[in-house]
Amino acid sequence: MKLKTIAKFAVLGLALSAMPLHAQNNNADSTKLFSLSRLTVGGYGEAVYTRNFYSDNMFRYSHADRYKDAKGHGRVDLPHVVINLGYDFGKGWTMGSEIEFEHGGNEVAVEVEAEETGEFEHEIERGGEVALEQFWIQKSFGKGFNIRMGHIIVPVGQTNFAHEPNRFFTCYRPEGEFNIMPCTWHETGISLWGRLGDWRYEAMVIPALNSNMFNNANWVKNGSASGYEFRVANRLAGVVRIDNYSIKNVHIGVSGYIGNTFNNDIVTNESDKYKDVKGTVTIGTAEFDYRGHGLVVRGNFDYGFLGEAATISAYNKNQNHQSFSPYPRSLVGEAAIAYGGEIAYDIMHTMRNTGDQKLYLFGRYDYYDSYIPYESAISLYEWTERHIMTLGVNYYPIKQVVIKAEYAKRFLKEQYNDEPMFSLGVAYAGFFTK
Repeated sequence: MKLKTIAKFAVLGLALSAMPLHAQNNNADSTKLFSLSRLTVGGYGEAVYTRNFYSDNMFRYSHADRYKDAKGHGRVDLPHVVINLGYDFGKGWTMGSEIEFEHGGNEVAVEVEAEETGEFEHEIERGGEVALEQFWIQKSFGKGFNIRMGHIIVPVGQTNFAHEPNRFFTCYRPEGEFNIMPCTWHETGISLWGRLGDWRYEAMVIPALNSNMFNNANWVKNGSASGYEFRVANRLAGVVRIDNYSIKNVHIGVSGYIGNTFNNDIVTNESDKYKDVKGTVTIGTAEFDYRGHGLVVRGNFDYGFLGEAATISAYNKNQNHQSFSPYPRSLVGEAAIAYGGEIAYDIMHTMRNTGDQKLYLFGRYDYYDSYIPYESAISLYEWTERHIMTLGVNYYPIKQVVIKAEYAKRFLKEQYNDEPMFSLGVAYAGFFTK
């Protein structure tokens, strides 16, 4: 060995011997902290082609007779592409994160509002070019009690609780829940959760929704949006979820949300006229799913109520009309409802030597109404009440990949045109590390 190399090792040895014992231990802990065996990398993604056999013109509801024989239109989309990173620090401390690319890129979009006025809207769902869907630090004291702090999923409803593309059969997320509440709903807050035998519980405190962002087409869905670099939290909300797994192959869950939503924005109104206005939003959901013997059956029911909807509607209609304002300036319903169910059967279930391959034939039904008006409402949006029937197929060549195809049709009230469509999609969901 050369003298220069020997000298380097000698200097290193002297340095280590001179280092305090606790510092040497910290160095060893640091090496252990960044062990690749504790790192998890995964995610999910979806790509969809859809051919809509109806007009998407902004006046298709207010002047439905003009668009009865429309040729329709096609579109391609990347609904969600998510990268998941997690790490186990040891001693019960873990970190989780999800970075989401929604619709192929940033979260700023121009949309056409389908109502009487037919407006182009510059919609800001959340500031930034990509969405940080999750980032949390968790301390686990055992299966029965965990504390999670940071940006977390709000598990209200079946879709928010199970939003990965291999946990529903349609090419897009089920339409009912997706159109009346945030989806995927994610907020910065604190969560207490655990598993006790066949029961799982979760309780959360998060920022309340913002009533300025409510509208007729999506009820409170956009209330979690923020065009700023921060999320306004003048009001806080509570979330509770309970799940039961005591019946073999069956999962039953209920969840609820409550929070005051008025004046939960960067600009507030402190006049006496609005001093007692709360705009309390209450949401309750119930769901079940069964999986066994090649059969999958799921169902959900969601109902939400907005207090002082008439006052909120009048206030929103008079919001700032500047072109850059993010407010929809729309009436909002006093209530919203969504329910649905699906059934699927794997026709390869009884076949031999198929490995992880599965071929599900499925049918789904959804009903929702995002605008159930308050009693004195003058303007009614009857096109918000919809029934949707879907028939399709899901093929899993391997466990992590699914190819989807479906035909669906929305049934609206008789004065409007029904909306048939065909979709073809491919998706994956899984982890790249063990």
